[in-house]
Amino acid sequence: MANEPINIFTQDNGGSGRPVILIHGWPLSGEAWKPQIAALSEAGYRVIAYDRRGFGRSDKPADGYDYDTLAADLAGLIDSRNLSDVTLVGFSMGGGEVARYVANYGEDKLHSVVFAAAVPPYLMQGPDNPDGPLTKEKAKEMEDGLKADRATFFDGFTKDFFSAKGELKVTEAQRQEAIALCQQSDQTAALGAMKAFGTTDFREDLKKITVPTLIIHGDSDGIVPLEGSGQRTHEAIPGSKLVVVEGAPHGFNVSHADRFNSELIAFLKQ
Repeated sequence: MANEPINIFTQDNGGSGRPVILIHGWPLSGEAWKPQIAALSEAGYRVIAYDRRGFGRSDKPADGYDYDTLAADLAGLIDSRNLSDVTLVGFSMGGGEVARYVANYGEDKLHSVVFAAAVPPYLMQGPDNPDGPLTKEKAKEMEDGLKADRATFFDGFTKDFFSAKGELKVTEAQRQEAIALCQQSDQTAALGAMKAFGTTDFREDLKKITVPTLIIHGDSDGIVPLEGSGQRTHEAIPGSKLVVVEGAPHGFNVSHADRFNSELIAFLKQ
């Protein structure tokens, strides 16, 4: 069951600086943070990146792909390492863990939070969420595509992930690396997590965030559009800082790594 202990694969550089926890996007793993792990380690931070349950090198249980369980996994990681004064950095789907962690566990152990190309406040479009950027039709198309042929789906998804206005912004080798990470995902996990990030409403969660908050988003993000997500999260969190990276696709922590890292480190220094 979802509440049984599972092994979450975790990379921890053991640095002496403030802890920064990197929470990856769907359907990748902590390896997707390579450019940030290097830069943050060099800047003196204790950098922790983990593979979400069902992805990468973590255990792949049959259930537990809802955000309450995923936030519990994050809380367990923080508690097991006795961390405090933490900055949580959530990329794409990982932004949901950040929001739900605050809602369920509070901010006592946090220094600040970062939403990077993140899914909050609420992706699924509906009568009470007309600005949601994800339609039911598009969600069904994604689900059907993943069920039908993982290789074909991940090939197309990574092109969209790293493209801005139809132009691929990373090398083909970098895209192939991402495909390899996608392929490590368990199918049950990939489908369960897809449902979670598409249908979870974080609007009430965001109201509970009071720590310093950075929202960083590419203006050419075709997966999680700025207008429907990052801009609305910025408006929902008083005092938050919004950084818009021009010409950047969804996977801009790789395509625009230097800009991403400089903005992140500048925020962490505050």
